[in-house]
Amino acid sequence: MRPADLSLYARFGEEMGQMVRLGELMMILELHRQGLSITAIARRTGRDPKTKRKYIEQGIEAPSYGPRSVGRPSKLAPYLNFLSERVAAFPELSAARLTREVRELGYTGAYTAVKRYLAAIRPEGQPKPCEVRFETPPGVQAQVDFARFVVEFADDPGTSRIVWLFSLVLGHSRFLFARYVLHQDLQRLAASATSRI
Repeated sequence: MRPADLSLYARFGEEMGQMVRLGELMMILELHRQGLSITAIARRTGRDPKTKRKYIEQGIEAPSYGPRSVGRPSKLAPYLNFLSERVAAFPELSAARLTREVRELGYTGAYTAVKRYLAAIRPEGQPKPCEVRFETPPGVQAQVDFARFVVEFADDPGTSRIVWLFSLVLGHSRFLFARYVLHQDLQRLAASATSRI
């Protein structure tokens, strides 16, 4: 048997000598509430119709969830018109900024209440792209870089040397060309860049 926190069993299922998961019981009761016959419920769940009838006859109601009843007025209620006007005039204002403004007017509630209200009333816009690609026509732009490597050559073991990896990426096609060079100067740059183009 699994631990109690992983699988809940109905009390009356144990009394009848059967282990019934609470989720299955709630499903049975909900299907019955929707008007399905006991036979149809039994077919869906794979249990005997007599077992289903016993659960339903016990009169246990599945919990119903809905909006909470508000016991006290919202602290934000006096400022709703102000916030609506500000968002209508300047939709890009942040929730933090508007929270500061209503606090200056006397609001003592939480930032999250303002943020939730603003999310509900903000005009729907297109999602902002996370990056704008930089496109160029063919032959107009390339990006060049050098990377430093310390290596030992096989013909001179024990001696470390610095070599540079020259890389060139064409802006239009993203074609990459790379070559190792011994020096990082204008002469090598021009020779490497024009050797493959």
